[in-house]
Amino acid sequence: MNKFYTETLHKLETEINDLEIETDHSIQRIEAVIDIILKYLSEVKKYVLNRGFKNIGEEIHFFKYQKPTIVSKLIYYNAIYKIETKKPYGSKPIKKYLNDELRKLKRYFDNNLEFYKYYRTNNSFIDDKLFVRGKYDIKLSLDTFYFEADHSFSTSHDYKVAKIIANDLIQVYLEDQLHNTAYRDKSTDLPKLNWTGSKTAMIELIYALYSQGVFDNGNADIKVIAKTFERTFNLDLGDFYHTFMELKSRKINSTKFLDSLRDALIRKMDEQDEM
Repeated sequence: MNKFYTETLHKLETEINDLEIETDHSIQRIEAVIDIILKYLSEVKKYVLNRGFKNIGEEIHFFKYQKPTIVSKLIYYNAIYKIETKKPYGSKPIKKYLNDELRKLKRYFDNNLEFYKYYRTNNSFIDDKLFVRGKYDIKLSLDTFYFEADHSFSTSHDYKVAKIIANDLIQVYLEDQLHNTAYRDKSTDLPKLNWTGSKTAMIELIYALYSQGVFDNGNADIKVIAKTFERTFNLDLGDFYHTFMELKSRKINSTKFLDSLRDALIRKMDEQDEM
């Protein structure tokens, strides 16, 4: 059991890490990660149901430590997916939203304090009731989820362990998001940057970024992007769509500014290599 589980967990974490590196759009990445976790969780379930356990000790170890490690990843990424897709716009609404999510974690902790203590102090005196299938005790603070779960692959408290592990990760994520929001707020005290290039160059850049889908997972409207650039760099782009059509009709080089950006960056890199 341990060999199969260790190899499966390693493959799962490798695939997740590969996605974290390769995929640009966070929402799409999370969706892909959830699919991967479900795939490996299904494989583990199939293996357990076919093989069974050698003894009660092996069963307890699986449901107390091994299964929750995988399920906690599913809970975590599903929670992050919900947080990101429901996140409001604006600094103050975001702060309130993130703090509300942190309060939900605190409520779960308060409501399950006794089990937190039991699990985190590595107690084991009622493991045979908590982590053996079919041995539930209604007095031991059961989640409703347990009654809807597949009892051939669930005990009364393995999901609660996974929830504890996931909530710790979710808390770190939320606190990191709050820190980033506070940092962005401070950055508004910096002096304004004024665009001193041509309006045509700015429009070329905006349309390139829009085409690449780098804002809001490709869902941002071109008008919103343009207005954001105007406000950020103190510039009036005028009829930017008309300018874009003129760029398209260029006979020689329709991406003159982008090409010059690439050349300037390469020169800068070459200069630093020579230092």
